[in-house]
Amino acid sequence: MSKVPREKKEATLGISLIPVLVIMVALAYAIIVMGADPHIPILIGAAVGALIAVYNLGFTWEEVEKGIIDSIGSVMQAILILAVIGMLIGTWIGGGIVPTLIYYGLQILSPTFFLITALLLCSVVSLATGSSWTTAGTVGVALIGIAQGLGISPALAAGCIVSGAYFGDKMSPLSDTTNLAPAMAGATLFDHIRHMMYTTGLSYGIAAIIYILLGLQYRGKAIDAAEIQGILTAIESIYVINPLFLLVPVVTIAAVAMKIPAIPGLLLGVLLGGVCMLFQGSGDPASIVDAIHYGVGASSGHEMVDELLSGGGMDSMMWTISLIMCALTFGGVLESTGMMATIANKLLQFAKNTGSLILVTVLSCLFVNVLCADQYLGIALPGKMFKDVYAERGLAPRNLSRALEDSGTVTSALVPWNTCGATMASFLGVGTFAYAPFAFFNILSPIVSVIYGYTGFSIMTIEEDPTSPQFKQKMKVKKSPKELAEYIANYEAKAKLAE
Repeated sequence: MSKVPREKKEATLGISLIPVLVIMVALAYAIIVMGADPHIPILIGAAVGALIAVYNLGFTWEEVEKGIIDSIGSVMQAILILAVIGMLIGTWIGGGIVPTLIYYGLQILSPTFFLITALLLCSVVSLATGSSWTTAGTVGVALIGIAQGLGISPALAAGCIVSGAYFGDKMSPLSDTTNLAPAMAGATLFDHIRHMMYTTGLSYGIAAIIYILLGLQYRGKAIDAAEIQGILTAIESIYVINPLFLLVPVVTIAAVAMKIPAIPGLLLGVLLGGVCMLFQGSGDPASIVDAIHYGVGASSGHEMVDELLSGGGMDSMMWTISLIMCALTFGGVLESTGMMATIANKLLQFAKNTGSLILVTVLSCLFVNVLCADQYLGIALPGKMFKDVYAERGLAPRNLSRALEDSGTVTSALVPWNTCGATMASFLGVGTFAYAPFAFFNILSPIVSVIYGYTGFSIMTIEEDPTSPQFKQKMKVKKSPKELAEYIANYEAKAKLAE
């Protein structure tokens, strides 16, 4: 006897907000009052959403479960990358690579110029690799160690590292989010990147100036030479330091930049780290396996050095991976049952003009990053929901794709339970709420995007977009068919050259 399909009801705004309110209250109570981790409160919110879906909206448990599995499955590659970077950090510490970076960095960098140098270095690496995670998990780990040795706040240093890492994640043609945003909006990749230069350039410039000014507070501040020497001596006491070890991050980053897939490229870094461990005192196969799985523990007798050079390993990422899975469980429930779409569609009622439309887009991306805990969903869901609205209002698709990246990509690192916020905190050893106020590029990008929306600066209409039929129709009136063909061919040639 076949089952009779259950009649589904559309989620109202009131119903959709119930799991949102539950998770907000549960998180606030657990984190602020109990000092607990966010995992269980998030699952409580997911459970409430699932109960509403089954007993009020007419969904079966199988449908809700499929939504959860699809949500987690959509970021399985990212979860695997997270585990591999944990392995990489373990072998890079155990192999003396991170200690070597810290050792030389403490002797080269000065406190005054550390922040701007860290910003530029992370920006270059992330542009080359297209990955904020690779950047933070490699050079970012070393920079945090150098910052602590120079007496710079780890939270300030982490915010600077995150800013540089997400600059490249946002602008590199190798980045998955940089490709996802124009795909969702209907824009081309390099038109999207060129359009982002307006908002990204201003945001990055202001952030750089702030980091330079903050660095000036360390000008004239005497470095405790005895403390620095103590750190160097402690590092030398437990690790062989050799400049040749610096080739490992260069080769690893170059491999990813040369479009070798992320997981094989990072596994190459793990392998090279394991080889370097053979040159250390405890470099035997058993210790290499332990470093890959459980990380390493330093015992130099220097408290700061032992803290800096202990960690890594696949096991160290399980807390973050479990948090991501809990958050995506909640996001999967809300997305698959239509509750997320209901909330987002309600926001559209406030989009009366171009400025408010971009504001709603930016807020929706942030909203999804908070509730669904994943930057891919933070780009994909608003992109799907607002694509037709932008077209109806005569706005070129690149306006939407830029707004998606200006918010969806960069704000993901500011949410502690988001895949990106949790990952940055794990790599850098600094809580998301601690570094977020200093991640100036990530904070400024959505603000600048909204300001441009209200002022109309760099906002392109469909009729101004050379790739649109409307533009071609408009140009027919002003140019002969031959002139129009030459104009389009010249535009396409420039785009190809840019690629």
